[in-house]
Amino acid sequence: MATGKTIELTKANFEEEVIHSPVPVLVDFWAEWCGPCKMISPIIDELAFEYDGKAKVGNVNVDEEQELASQFSIRAIPTLLIFKGGEVVDQIVGMTNKRDLKAAVDKFITL
Repeated sequence: MATGKTIELTKANFEEEVIHSPVPVLVDFWAEWCGPCKMISPIIDELAFEYDGKAKVGNVNVDEEQELASQFSIRAIPTLLIFKGGEVVDQIVGMTNKRDLKAAVDKFITL
């Protein structure tokens, strides 16, 4: 289950943490050199805390995990994918605000 913090996702743990997750998962594809990624990072961290127990929030560093970025056709960053039941159910490309990101995730949370 979620821990109130973002999960560093890698090829090694992606299937367990995302594909087989019993709750929706917000995945942030980012890179250290990406300005907009750094701007959205605090929002991602806040959501990890706020969704604790209801959803997971994870990060994929596209420079370190190029295979995952390729697998999900990540062409621009930040790209945020929402997974539910092991499938991508929504995608947001580029900078977004917390309200819109919460609204996107909330659609997939089953209370």
